[in-house]
Amino acid sequence: MGKLRHAINLGLFLFALWLLLSGHYTPLLLLLGTVSTLLVVLLTTRADLIDREIQPVLIKPSVLLYWAWLGREIVKSNIDVSRRILNPTLPISPTIFTLRATQKTELGRVTYANSITLVPGTVTVDVEEDLFTVHALTQEIAADLKRGEMNRRVCEVEKVF
Repeated sequence: MGKLRHAINLGLFLFALWLLLSGHYTPLLLLLGTVSTLLVVLLTTRADLIDREIQPVLIKPSVLLYWAWLGREIVKSNIDVSRRILNPTLPISPTIFTLRATQKTELGRVTYANSITLVPGTVTVDVEEDLFTVHALTQEIAADLKRGEMNRRVCEVEKVF
């Protein structure tokens, strides 16, 4: 029963994503989207790739809140990096430092590492178990990451996985 639920969730997620990305709602295209979604779910099920780790949990409230928070952080960092590019008097002080990830699962650590890289001005350079090497454009950005807000939020989302 668990695999059936995961397959249904995957199908709903893929179809919703298809609708969002296509933007076309004619009967023929809706039918083609449904068929392609069902084909992907069938192939994924036959290849035994459906498990708890890849189940789309993207509609859970904690995940949506994390996405909203991460989106806001990305926008704020975009503005900061753009200001530094356009105004050469603003300081740039690149730094490389390490962070300890407190996530319990591999998926949680991957989410954390990718979240760091998604935010402009930071890149996860290396991952060794729970120790991340990060490059930051400024000391302020590094200090913000070291405060651990992103780490904490990813840990909250990880509970849903």
